[in-house]
Amino acid sequence: MSTARKKPEPGTEINLDDLPCNFARFGKDQPLELDCGLKLKPLTIAYETVGTLNADKSNAILICHALTGDQFVASTHPITGKGGWWEMVVGPGKPIDTDRFFVICSNVLGGCMGTTGPASINPETGEPYGLKFPVITVSDMVRAQAMLVDHLGIESLLCVTGGSMGGMQVLEWLAKYPERVHSAIPIAAAAKHSAQNIAFHEVGRQAIMADPEWHGGDYARHQTSPSAGLAVARMAAHITYLSEAALHTKFGRNLQDREQLTYGFDADFQIESYLRYQGSTFVDRFDANAYLYLTRAMDYFDLAADFGENLGAAFQAADSRVCVVSFTSDWLFPTSENRDVVRALNAVAANVSFVEIESDKGHDSFLLDMPEMFDVMTGFIDAAANRCGL
Repeated sequence: MSTARKKPEPGTEINLDDLPCNFARFGKDQPLELDCGLKLKPLTIAYETVGTLNADKSNAILICHALTGDQFVASTHPITGKGGWWEMVVGPGKPIDTDRFFVICSNVLGGCMGTTGPASINPETGEPYGLKFPVITVSDMVRAQAMLVDHLGIESLLCVTGGSMGGMQVLEWLAKYPERVHSAIPIAAAAKHSAQNIAFHEVGRQAIMADPEWHGGDYARHQTSPSAGLAVARMAAHITYLSEAALHTKFGRNLQDREQLTYGFDADFQIESYLRYQGSTFVDRFDANAYLYLTRAMDYFDLAADFGENLGAAFQAADSRVCVVSFTSDWLFPTSENRDVVRALNAVAANVSFVEIESDKGHDSFLLDMPEMFDVMTGFIDAAANRCGL
């Protein structure tokens, strides 16, 4: 049974059970079967809903979050105090109009904002799982989301959308649950993780594991945290979310609060100060082991591998209308990889459209003020709703 939670008082330590969201709890009689061959039980999924589910439950839209996102898609984040990560997209009168649609966004399996992950208590030991948590995949994440959708009594989704790792989940939904998806908008994603992206993730993981406070993933028992390593991991990853043009325009070689070089290793440049800030604030809201598990899940993602290395076959049963969106300056998930998805959908005569949006903001464009993306999403979702008589 799901129950709403009240927002913790400012300045207090947050217990995950007190997060201002809903929880779906699945007992030992409802195990989640994982790709690694293990079963996870019990399972808790933390999620947020916005809007009202209509009588025939036909107006539900599932939003899948990216690597460092969470369920707080359109509401104030309980730790940072910042607005929802997609509040420009989700809300009354916005591209995903909550006056018309019922929005679901869950914290992914392996996450650290209420859904079962490596920081959760292992019922067999009474202590946090740590590295005893099973290695998960994007497919496992989507399988857990399907359990949540079932829990809510929803048979099919009007639309599934998300960017980056969220876009991977959208593609997984299309491939594994085609009969449950009326339309889909994968944004800035790919059907498999590239060698370059795996390499960047490995740098981040090694930074975490090299931190002496990591303690082999058992840092909770030592009452410490590998904050320095996690901050470096975040800094390295954040560079990949931006474009060279965006870095040049925003920072260039400008100095940080000084008139001349210090000839030392302080943050002389604004970009250095910015990255250090990104790293230091990230550790306040994210668990280091969760970062290891989620990056590994992205690395393992290769949709065609489950279909005889034939990406088109992955979408053979898809009867959904799909709109693939990419950005010109995204070098993390470049347009060419998004086009591969479009070609695979075309190969099986799927109903697919493709939009490449001009942006110098890099991969993070999908999280920013992008009027063209908003227009595309609005038109596509409205058309999907009209076909369903909504």
